[in-house]
Amino acid sequence: MQDDKGGYRQINKALNICAFEDYLKVQTASLPRIADVEKLTGRVLRILGQNPGKFTLQGTNTYILGTGPRRILIDTGGGEPRWMKLVETTLKSKGISLSHVLLTHWHGDHTGGVPDLLRVYPHLRNSIYKNDPGNGQQNIIDGQVFHAEGATVRAVHTPGHSEDHMCFILEEERAMFTGDNILGHGTSAVEDLGIFMATLQKMYEQKCVTGHSAHGLPISDLPNKLAGELQGKLRRERQVMNALGRFRSRGARSVTIKDLVSEIYGYTIHEETRTLALEPFIDEVLRKLAVDGKVAFERRGSLKKWYSVAAAQTSPGEVKISSTVQVQVQEILVE
Repeated sequence: MQDDKGGYRQINKALNICAFEDYLKVQTASLPRIADVEKLTGRVLRILGQNPGKFTLQGTNTYILGTGPRRILIDTGGGEPRWMKLVETTLKSKGISLSHVLLTHWHGDHTGGVPDLLRVYPHLRNSIYKNDPGNGQQNIIDGQVFHAEGATVRAVHTPGHSEDHMCFILEEERAMFTGDNILGHGTSAVEDLGIFMATLQKMYEQKCVTGHSAHGLPISDLPNKLAGELQGKLRRERQVMNALGRFRSRGARSVTIKDLVSEIYGYTIHEETRTLALEPFIDEVLRKLAVDGKVAFERRGSLKKWYSVAAAQTSPGEVKISSTVQVQVQEILVE
């Protein structure tokens, strides 16, 4: 849990679902190169956070938006001195300054550069914005609009990866800055799967064309990427429901998460992968299905054992994917 609201430190929940060390080494090695500083469009400049890693990929992307002398910064990286030097050099060479700093969420690889930023540019002390702000930060609410010359930036509350997560839409380009909800490569860690799936639909309904993630390359077709994420999450739900059905057909009324992981992924999984990655992930899927009224659990001694609920109906907590998104999912990803 976060014990320093709005603080500049990181607890990366990706550790729970990304414990595949060999896979991560290969994935990191095969990532495309991202330039330290790159002009992406006439309104968007990206500065790489200089913090590459297994869970940050090439590093955290930070963005400067606008066309005039005063511009908006999205995220601040993890506090690497090289990032701060790049920001200083870039602003000086272009003769520009910053008017607002918008933070997508509280994780340290997004907020870690704030202290250095305030040390170098003390005029920003009252211009650091974050949903559910900490000391010295200004609040961001859903729908709030920030202005700089050439950039109208609308905030959208998008919880799921974290409760305070915000995306930002550059209205002039119909481009969404997706933070950690949608990555340029791979998929992100999730705190609450049910909330996250509702957020994916909300992001889709913004009708943005392109995406700029906090990690990885730009997303040229954001609707396609969002539909793929939704389809992947729905596929995992079906895997769990089908596994519960197979257990029931074999006479097992209820089963543990360990049983489900073995049924879905096989019985020879490395123990570290099982406990750090797969069991927490299946637990998240089960909790979402429980809110939907599709599964329940019973206590058998010290064990929590799960079972499917016969003839489950849509519950108030279930995410109903809109017909438009359903069509998009079916058109793009046919199983």
